[in-house]
Amino acid sequence: MTSGAKPDPEPTTESHGRSPSGPSNPKDPQVLKIAIIGCGKIADGHVEQIRATGRGEVVAVCDREPLMAEQLAVRLGIPGQYTDAAQMLAECRPDVVHIATPPDSHRFLAELCFAAGCHVFMEKPFALTEAQSREIVVLAERAGKQVGVNYLYNYEPPGLELEQWVAGGKLGEIVHLDTSYGYNLAGDYGLAVMSDPNHWVHRLPGKLFHNVLDHVLAKVVPFLGDEIETRVLAFRRRGLTGSAIVDAMPDELRFVLRSGHVTVTGNVSAHGRPVQHQLRVIGTQESLELDYTARTLVRTARWAQPSALGRLFPAWVQAKQFAGNGWRNLGRFRRHEYHYFQCMRELLTRFYDAVEAKGPPPLPTAQILRVTRIIDQIVAGIAAQEAGQNAAPTEAHA
Repeated sequence: MTSGAKPDPEPTTESHGRSPSGPSNPKDPQVLKIAIIGCGKIADGHVEQIRATGRGEVVAVCDREPLMAEQLAVRLGIPGQYTDAAQMLAECRPDVVHIATPPDSHRFLAELCFAAGCHVFMEKPFALTEAQSREIVVLAERAGKQVGVNYLYNYEPPGLELEQWVAGGKLGEIVHLDTSYGYNLAGDYGLAVMSDPNHWVHRLPGKLFHNVLDHVLAKVVPFLGDEIETRVLAFRRRGLTGSAIVDAMPDELRFVLRSGHVTVTGNVSAHGRPVQHQLRVIGTQESLELDYTARTLVRTARWAQPSALGRLFPAWVQAKQFAGNGWRNLGRFRRHEYHYFQCMRELLTRFYDAVEAKGPPPLPTAQILRVTRIIDQIVAGIAAQEAGQNAAPTEAHA
């Protein structure tokens, strides 16, 4: 999920802004002043979930295109609208800035925000490369500010349940993970990419994969170290469109990672149906199957009884687990906790806790850097494959 903002790496210096009339609620120090840079489609989700947390008020939005800033501000009742980020930061003095622009602008905008004394919450991809990501992390540390990224699916109900399983040591040692992510090129986001050769996704080093691999990898990096071997296979399954730029984008990706005794297999598919978003975690004591679309987590079935009769029981055990997931999801729905971006709400709550020194950062920077490092390796593997080089393992070091 990414912004529809224009892809230029820096906002214009044109002076065009309407500022809010002071703090949103000066009597309540717990209400954070929040601004958003990038007013594309994903910005709506940010505004909705910021408000849903009850922790902050969106005081201003900024986009290179005046109409983009205006439409978001008018539709959602936001007082400030700007085309110049520096002007917005100077006039509004937000506590937190959400950056929802294409990733080629993230390094520049993050530095601007940290210099203005703001914490930064970034849309994924965090940056174009691991090197840029490290620069952003260093800038945050020097400024004494928090930096986060929207790895929201870790905070879906099955992701939160997995967190509890791991914390309780119930899985034993992790042996293997299998992560699968589907992408519908006929959906709203997919059509935007496929119909426009100038779309910023086509300029990413890893093209479409570069824009979705954060979702695929963020779930598995907590189980990996900093030395990672990578094997990659990428190809285009769809037919030709006649556009050299669009046709250069592969749409099927398979990869294998190894870090110490832990292995990962990954699948990104634009053609598999139904569109999948799943994770399997295999441990030495228990194994789990997570479905992020259905919001379910079940233990992998065991065949504990001898003889063929024992094979009758696992299906019923699985059925009971799925029924339990269904009832819990119904409860979340009745409590208004089943919104599409409910996971972002949980992530933002934890991030704002860190901003206010009420809790640790939800995503350690080491994990963010690990994601960007693996993406670099996958992109390098795709480039090597396209160049006809041998598909030898590549290794990344911290």
